[in-house]
Amino acid sequence: MLPVLAWKRQHLRKRAVHHFPSPICFCRSNVHKSEINVKEKITAWLPTDSSQKFRFDLNNSTAKSNPNESDPCSNQCRPSGIEALPKGMVSQTSDLERQPLWGSIEKKGNSNSLKNLLAIAVGLEQKQVVNEIVKKFLFSNFTILLFHYDGVVDEWSDLEWSDTVLHISAINQTKWWFAKRFLHPDIVASYSYIFLWDEDIGVENFHPGRYLEIVERERLDVSQPGLDIEKSKVHYRFTERQREGDVHRRIYDLAQGLRCNENSTGFPCAGFVEMMAPVFTWAAWRCAWHMIQNDLIHAWGLDMKLGYCSQGDRTRKVGVVDSEYITHMGIPTLGGSKDSNGSSTTNLRAAVVDRCYAELDMFNKRWQGAAEEDKCWTDPYPQA
Repeated sequence: MLPVLAWKRQHLRKRAVHHFPSPICFCRSNVHKSEINVKEKITAWLPTDSSQKFRFDLNNSTAKSNPNESDPCSNQCRPSGIEALPKGMVSQTSDLERQPLWGSIEKKGNSNSLKNLLAIAVGLEQKQVVNEIVKKFLFSNFTILLFHYDGVVDEWSDLEWSDTVLHISAINQTKWWFAKRFLHPDIVASYSYIFLWDEDIGVENFHPGRYLEIVERERLDVSQPGLDIEKSKVHYRFTERQREGDVHRRIYDLAQGLRCNENSTGFPCAGFVEMMAPVFTWAAWRCAWHMIQNDLIHAWGLDMKLGYCSQGDRTRKVGVVDSEYITHMGIPTLGGSKDSNGSSTTNLRAAVVDRCYAELDMFNKRWQGAAEEDKCWTDPYPQA
């Protein structure tokens, strides 16, 4: 059994309390032209006695052009579509925690325990690597979700933790396809940090608890562990582990045409992380989830824009943690399979790579088009 390494959690307590997403509201004091349509939609399916009472209340609330400010209901807002429900019955968010089939029911809001989430896209061929990752995160009290892209789930049941994690299966789908469909911000609202990792990650020099201490102290909304340059497949110098200090937020390099200096604010010098092991605060994930394009399942290009989802200046709120670092094995998995002897039976990897580049081009075109069309949006990093 791996040793349990103690780490301080009191510094993270404040992250457990979120500012939940603000719903689109139906304000009783602001009912104007659409009030008749709204009342018709609501009363159409209510019982006769209830609809009469509700219609009476709506009429009363809009009878005056200037509602009485002392009336606590005059400016009350309710999420659109649920106006007919009493406020206390509205359950806006959920989580990925299991609930018992029997036994006593805990009171709502009774749990103050800190929760974080690890979600990994996995295939059976990397079972042992994933096993090492999961064991470390379970010791740090994470909720764990495995996305099975090869459709194989039962073969994981021999691992002692298999029944304690969640399994979702869809053949030949990517991590970002799963994330867009199963990690909606309202579903993961109770998690302080969301780790969205690939399966080919070595964690010999990584401890989740210490990592959380660092990103909380440094106030990083988007981050990743540094990459061990001696053992990892590295694409960008920015994500290489630096040997001094806990965190770096930029690199200084005038070689190879990078031109990275103290004035650099974006890729490839600062303000981004790579796609294999990003870590988000819930607020940053809410933004990133909306930026994931539903049909661009490889999400190439997204990493270069994740700095826009930091809750502030991306040169300060995005960084790489050097003291807790990982190995990125760079194993290509999607698009290939092997028989029982380890020989390749199909190889669509080249086609997968072609699709990735096509998605990158499409993502960049959509970003450019959206930026030009949205006259109310100002790019905070126009020179990046």
